[in-house]
Amino acid sequence: MSVTIKDIAKVAGVAHSTVSRALNDSKSISDETKVRIRDIAMELGYSPNVSARSLVLDRSYNIGLFFTTMDKGTAVSFFYDVVRSVNKVIRDEYNLMVRGIDDYRHFHLISKKNFDGIVIMSQSKSDDAFITTVHERQIPMVVLNREVEMPVCNILINDRTGVFHATEYLIQNGHRKIGIIEGKEDFRSTQLRKQGYVDAHHHYDLPLYDGFAVRGDYSTESGYEAMMGLLERDVLPTAVFCSNDEMAMGAINAVSRKGLRIPEDISIMGYDDSMFAGYLTPRLTTVKRPVDEMGKKGAAKLLDLINDNRASGERYYMNVQIVERDSIRKL
Repeated sequence: MSVTIKDIAKVAGVAHSTVSRALNDSKSISDETKVRIRDIAMELGYSPNVSARSLVLDRSYNIGLFFTTMDKGTAVSFFYDVVRSVNKVIRDEYNLMVRGIDDYRHFHLISKKNFDGIVIMSQSKSDDAFITTVHERQIPMVVLNREVEMPVCNILINDRTGVFHATEYLIQNGHRKIGIIEGKEDFRSTQLRKQGYVDAHHHYDLPLYDGFAVRGDYSTESGYEAMMGLLERDVLPTAVFCSNDEMAMGAINAVSRKGLRIPEDISIMGYDDSMFAGYLTPRLTTVKRPVDEMGKKGAAKLLDLINDNRASGERYYMNVQIVERDSIRKL
């Protein structure tokens, strides 16, 4: 037979309403009482009935985590890091529902009845209609990764500056012919990373070689195809910056397929510092984007907004750092 709130109240010597408020983190209950009641609940093996609690408190206990897309353009490692980091924060307090915005033709299911709060990992301006809908329906929301012109909590990684420093790092290692494999064309991250690459060339008064900027879509396969295209050129870059690590992995495979060596013949640099970057051959020099921290901060801010029942227009920027490994040769 399952343990109930009344069982906990009997052991704790308090009213069952006190137990209910303590387990729901009510401000009317002291921290000392909350800790004692939660300890008793744990000892008794209490498992809350989320459905019943939802009806009583008029809450869904669902958190939505929405990506621009879950198909082409969202790298597997990036998707995993975001889901893991958000899930770490919400733990067993909420159900996490992960979806792609492009899965929805209409937004009629996006309501306060179905979601207590929403985290949006935004990669494209096409998300704005969805973001506006969430905002208008007064659902607590945090937007990650892309700057939006709305009074919402916005947590960002400075991609333009990050790629400027990545390109600068290659220049400081003696490279003057630097290629770039870009990401998905309509993603804001792609545009910012390309601009950082261009900024560095202008800052150091270096030419932008015709044909050294090639298109990928953030997938490993696109990195392979883009690198194969670069290697067909009469003039080859001495180094190639890849706009994410998955495309860098594809680029490494292409170089190997052509019988060339990294970094002796050509240097490869990635972006993200994904989980496999340190296990490639050679180990990939890359730029660490604090995706895990961004996800955790976003989830924590969302819980604050839900509990305080307020709107927020705060904006936070998170910095990147270069992780040096073995894939860059000093000329």
